[in-house]
Amino acid sequence: MKVCVVGSGGREHAIGWKLAQSPRITQLYFAPGNPGTASLGHNLPIAVDDTAGLTAFALENQLDLVVIGPEGPLAEGMADHLLKAGLRVFGPGQAAAQIESSKAFAKDFMARHHIPTAAYAAFSDYAAAVAYLEKQTGPLVLKASGLAAGKGVILPQSPAEAMQALHWMMLEGGLGSAAEEVIIEERLEGEEFSLLAFCDGVHVSPMPPAQDHKRLLDGDRGPNTGGMGAYAPAPICPPQMVDRVVREVMQPAVDGLRAEGMPFCGVLYAGMMLTKDGPKVLEFNARFGDPETQVILPLLQSDLLDILQACVEGRLQTEQPVWAKRSAACVVMASEGYPGKSGSGRPIEGLGSLPDGTAAFHAGTAIKDGRLVTAGGRVLGICASAESLGQAVRRAYEAVERVKFEGAQFRRDIAARALSAYAASGVDIDAGNRAVELMKPAVLATYGPEVLAGIGSFGGLYNAEALKNLRGPVLVGSTDGVGTKVHLAAQLGRYRSIGRDIVNHCIDDILVQGARPLFFLDYFAASRLTPEKVAELVTGVAEACREAGCALLGGETAEMPGVYAPNAFDVAGTIVGLVERDLILPRPDLQAGDLLIGLASSGPHTNGYSLIRRIFAGADLLAVHPALGCSLADALLAPHRSYLNLLWPFLSTPGGPIKALAHLTGGGFIENIPRVLPANLNARVRRGSWPVPPLFQLIQSAGEVDEVEMHRVFNMGIGMVAVVAPGRANELLDRLGEPAWVIGELAAGERKVELL
Repeated sequence: MKVCVVGSGGREHAIGWKLAQSPRITQLYFAPGNPGTASLGHNLPIAVDDTAGLTAFALENQLDLVVIGPEGPLAEGMADHLLKAGLRVFGPGQAAAQIESSKAFAKDFMARHHIPTAAYAAFSDYAAAVAYLEKQTGPLVLKASGLAAGKGVILPQSPAEAMQALHWMMLEGGLGSAAEEVIIEERLEGEEFSLLAFCDGVHVSPMPPAQDHKRLLDGDRGPNTGGMGAYAPAPICPPQMVDRVVREVMQPAVDGLRAEGMPFCGVLYAGMMLTKDGPKVLEFNARFGDPETQVILPLLQSDLLDILQACVEGRLQTEQPVWAKRSAACVVMASEGYPGKSGSGRPIEGLGSLPDGTAAFHAGTAIKDGRLVTAGGRVLGICASAESLGQAVRRAYEAVERVKFEGAQFRRDIAARALSAYAASGVDIDAGNRAVELMKPAVLATYGPEVLAGIGSFGGLYNAEALKNLRGPVLVGSTDGVGTKVHLAAQLGRYRSIGRDIVNHCIDDILVQGARPLFFLDYFAASRLTPEKVAELVTGVAEACREAGCALLGGETAEMPGVYAPNAFDVAGTIVGLVERDLILPRPDLQAGDLLIGLASSGPHTNGYSLIRRIFAGADLLAVHPALGCSLADALLAPHRSYLNLLWPFLSTPGGPIKALAHLTGGGFIENIPRVLPANLNARVRRGSWPVPPLFQLIQSAGEVDEVEMHRVFNMGIGMVAVVAPGRANELLDRLGEPAWVIGELAAGERKVELL
């Protein structure tokens, strides 16, 4: 059989990938396709909206089936034209496709056929829309009625923001013709999922339910996108819920379209919200979803061609698809700048080394000078299937780590929502195990060949064979915590920066002895383990480890009810590093006259938060402070800075300019600098010799803290102090590549710090 798939994205690549597995297909075409589909069949120089060109090609080459992927050609009536020419088409006609192309039509249709959805009103007149909006009191959603490439939904946070959005949509033309008519509807609360179904105009056959991730950033933050990843099946929609949605939504929709003279043949996609009143429709689509298709079709055991033919021939009831009892996950890798103006032309590497059980579906790629490069937007969908969702996610992220292109951005929390859904669907999985599954991809990304056993084993194994090549290897270990900064993080629901804090704090603690980190182990304890929180924190740990070239070898999560207050937690870490014996700091040649060079901190680091919390109790931490250029929350939760990559070039070879390093942690200047001095030297620190950041000025002013106490508790903008001979100070300052300051000197006398 000769089949053509219309479209050029990841969805069409996935459809073609599955069709190519059919032994009955003799020729597979794509119009226009992409570099990925070129390996499956023949890409045609026919634009996705060139109905006349496609019809002529299909007739001339006697195509047996045309599969229309995107919503645009469906809305323009491509299926009708092909059918009129006597061709077989999988995809609804223009009238039935209105269920997606016109949200006003879809909402009215649902009202006529008693399909559960949000209360709404539709407007093409701006003044009428404003008058309606002024009378509303609850949370609302504004939707462009027409097609807007998945970006036509706005969730305003206030009445003023709703008015601004309405003005932008209807008067400023922010979404073009898509917003000539606007829907204003109540905002439903609950968990979202997607249910897709094959339809032959009469019968409905559901696919495994899926969940996608619309927001650009982890934790469902950032702007809306076309979709940054997905997974299936979604535990929030167990089989009994699938049956209910088919009964209350899908079948009534297909019946209603047929009754109104618009029989629907193709894929009907229902975006659903599971509310306290049951499942309700957010929107309908008239085609396969993207990226849902990339995680649904790998689970199809049947021949996709058989199913599509059954739909076209009206015999779906006797040709039911068979689905594997497995899970699949997809991580979208997008270009820098997406979803705004995004870069292109970046070479893509690593697609030839993907692990078994994974696939890369092309969405925004091109060939330039014989090389595969990015073409902007969503570039690739990296997908994997496995026996369990956790395994599928891990495999997908293992593959993502092998694919490289400049500016790549992707979410690291795909499928995190599945954890709460598991509990809702009655699946008995321990929260600690779920947290481990979520954190594994980030942890594994820190491993090199030296890690013989890590997460999941009773103890980590690290190959120390490389030590035998060193002159005098010395292992350096340190353990520490983050202190009461964790209370602020818990209050604000932000955990990733705390993960970076604990790693960087420990790195700096061994760096002052001249050591480079080898591996790290973390410890997390709470009254109740919430897998998403644990995974977010450990992802921060893994990111900091990866930046330092340090393996996150393992750790421990402990659930301790009664020991910790609700929502409270604690975190600690242990690091092991390596230094050559003749490079250990501090060096023995410290002497009076040596200069103290101050290196900038990123904030309070991990110290002084008991005082900070008392000073700012009751303050609006999310309000932006002009002097800070950000909110107080952002400033206070800025991660502890690691000085490893900055200072390692000066520490890794003998004869460097740095004689000693002092990490300013608890105790500030007063207690930390003397820790690296001999008994006969003191340190004179000259206040005013460096610019004190506005945050510390704000803390001192708001808390009425004595200046000496400020230097005892806080680092005051200096996170690390280097001791350097006077003749080599300029060498260090010139080579650092960032501002640093001479903040004092060593002098003969009792070991202590004098604040001058």
